Amino acid sequence: MSGIQEPNTLADVVRAQAAARGDELLFEFEGRATTFGEFNAHTNQVANALVASGVKPHERVAYLGKNSDIYFELLLGAIKANVVMAPVNWRLAGPEIAFIVEDCKAAVLFVGPEFVEQVRGIKAQIPSVRHIITTEGGAPEWQDFAKWRDAQPTTDPNIPIATTDIAIQLYTSGTTGKPKGAMLSHANFLSLVRAGQEQKPDWNKWSTDDVSLVAMPVFHIGGSGWGMMGIYHGAKGVIAREFDPTKILDFFEHSKITKLFMVPAAMQFVVRQPRAREVDFSRLKYMLYGASPIPAALLKECIEVFKCGFVQMYGMTETTGTIVALPPEDHIEGLERMRSAGKALPGVELAILDPDGKPLPPREVGEIATRSGSNMAGYWNLPEATKKTIDENNWLRTGDAGYMDEDGYLYIHDRIKDMIISGGENIYPAEVESAICDHPDVAEVAVVGVPDEQWGEAVKAMVVMKPGKEASAQDIINFTRSRIAGFKTPKSIDFIPALPRNASGKILRRHLRDPYWAGKDRQVN
Repeated sequence: MSGIQEPNTLADVVRAQAAARGDELLFEFEGRATTFGEFNAHTNQVANALVASGVKPHERVAYLGKNSDIYFELLLGAIKANVVMAPVNWRLAGPEIAFIVEDCKAAVLFVGPEFVEQVRGIKAQIPSVRHIITTEGGAPEWQDFAKWRDAQPTTDPNIPIATTDIAIQLYTSGTTGKPKGAMLSHANFLSLVRAGQEQKPDWNKWSTDDVSLVAMPVFHIGGSGWGMMGIYHGAKGVIAREFDPTKILDFFEHSKITKLFMVPAAMQFVVRQPRAREVDFSRLKYMLYGASPIPAALLKECIEVFKCGFVQMYGMTETTGTIVALPPEDHIEGLERMRSAGKALPGVELAILDPDGKPLPPREVGEIATRSGSNMAGYWNLPEATKKTIDENNWLRTGDAGYMDEDGYLYIHDRIKDMIISGGENIYPAEVESAICDHPDVAEVAVVGVPDEQWGEAVKAMVVMKPGKEASAQDIINFTRSRIAGFKTPKSIDFIPALPRNASGKILRRHLRDPYWAGKDRQVN
């Protein structure tokens, strides 16, 4: 934030940018433009409206909706009231949404127009919600956001906020089948952007001339965190309501995007559009990508079409996003480090640990651990899960297996936990298995991730039916759809007589998974 006093909180970021760049554009969204000054005033009104609605500091509010400028007003308005925003994955099924809203004890639920009917259906399951507010109308029984906000003054509430206070709560898939709320503080965000400011490489520098595309969903760190990055650096953000490959190309043409973050599956959809080779990408400086490994052929195609610098990023919700990056100069075909995730960012420590937690030498595979100021504050109301993930010295276990070379480049080899990453979404077998086991004719099930050209990995279920019972693969898939999100439902099902187990009865998931990964140089796709 050159020329601006360094802020202590994200609320201060908004105030400082409004003072310095009040008349400049901050957001464009579907024909609506908002300046830094207007955004500051709107977030003050949101903060005042939350206080008027009886929401106390440190309480949670939830947002179920697609990307919009309203979401960022709510996020930063909640921050100014020292209230914690919990955006909900709108791709989830009703029971999963209800779980998250009730788990964080949301005092207010903000609902986008596409999800009004869904919230009507789960209203009885979310008793903690005191107010439901629709962001774009469509529900006469609930308050409308614009009226709710505009009834309040634009004066700054100046509510005290500590850097250690929580700014946002993002839910991650849970190994036990229940999502966990990762609590990210003001200090986590500010540490991420400030670390190594003096020696930042060009790809990691922002200017007020940058135009950023916010295309990834805001319930991910790649959406909310990316949008916050633009605000921090005083850059204009163009917000896409949802990821639509044809509209993404329009944004490049009409808004002159200079940088964006995408997952590899999204990159594939865009680059395969028939007119992708006709669009002028001359303003595009950097395409940052991550959340899952990228096939070499797809990366080569993207480099040819977009003709910009590419940066691979590795991180987690629990690390407030990126902690490792592979810069443009390392994107050279045939170079060994092209297979790596890159090197640790300034201020980030990495270690490869054996099962006893001892550091391993270069090129030995173990669990990747990281320590930095951007490691989350912990999981909401889950002290034991927090303790398993972050030790007393603030080393965070990622659950990924990998090794480092002699130059500090990190190579992802496999996952220690059974997580599947499909199209950038994290899926744990336990939550899929739980949904399938509810089927009255299923005896037991094991779920694994198998390679998939389009999505990176796909969910496959191995199902054992009860004696004398039968079902088709489609029957099982249809059954799970009402219980879990569509992206978690199995893409294929094999019926087998019994699951392989070890002497203590534990399912040998590797025996089921390994045949599909034969011949691959790493066990993630």
